Amino acid sequence: MTNLETKRLILRNWKSEDKDSLYELAKDHEIGPRCGWLPHKDVNESLNIICNVFDENTYAIALKDTNQIIGCISLMFKDKANLSILEDEAELGYWIGRPYWNQGYVSEAAKTLIRYGFESLHLSKIWCLNFSDNLASARVKEKLGFKHEYIIPNKFVTALNVYKEDRVALLTRAMWEKL
Repeated sequence: MTNLETKRLILRNWKSEDKDSLYELAKDHEIGPRCGWLPHKDVNESLNIICNVFDENTYAIALKDTNQIIGCISLMFKDKANLSILEDEAELGYWIGRPYWNQGYVSEAAKTLIRYGFESLHLSKIWCLNFSDNLASARVKEKLGFKHEYIIPNKFVTALNVYKEDRVALLTRAMWEKL
């Protein structure tokens, strides 16, 4: 995978050396539960996630000027998606560290990854989910042009041992081309 760049960011694959940066962001109790995972307990857990969970379609979001990692973004395909999707579809997932909230970083990174998905990977659709209590993620989806499709009312979130409402949105290639 080649790095993807925006005006302020570099999207690149995670490396084992990123374990400390990941841990510093992912240990925050405001991050993981919004996305369906528990805060990281230690650096070893972060290393395990990098080595065994993140794949070539999962990118560290880094500031271009300092190379500081500020979050994570991914395209999840049929085998890793939270939805039943077709071969030419993907699910977009993202999170950003709290010090970097409300600065437009996720929207900037997502626009570039979406472009890559449609232009280079030839996707027909990109899906995006957010729990109904994650209003910031809902705003990002809206800015990106995603349209609400349906709600999963009582989705069991295994890592959190709770039921949550999941809002499912869609961006088709045709919709994206009109943006």
